[in-house]
Amino acid sequence: MTKPTYTSDQERLARFAKAMGHPTRIAILNFLAQRNECYFGDIHDELPIAKATVSQHLTELKDAGLIQGTIQPPKVKYCINRENWNIARSMFSALFEDCKDHNSNTCCCK
Repeated sequence: MTKPTYTSDQERLARFAKAMGHPTRIAILNFLAQRNECYFGDIHDELPIAKATVSQHLTELKDAGLIQGTIQPPKVKYCINRENWNIARSMFSALFEDCKDHNSNTCCCK
């Protein structure tokens, strides 16, 4: 059996999707999307979870490129990575647009 080959766009979209695959991360993205920037403490105050857990979720989002952080000792400031945010939006939009509107009577599940 041969290993499937994926395009770089498919791999990138999967990485964005994986990073967004937890409700806490979606809540963080919603929170950050409403602001230009905010500090870690602001995010932690918004979410009823441990600081270490918030940090893990921020790391996942940052590693995927959806957010970025700047260290301003002793604080860390976060914001949406607008360039990658727009790329992700475009890629998800294209994926959803690829699903053709099929007549429900022709679905194989009916």
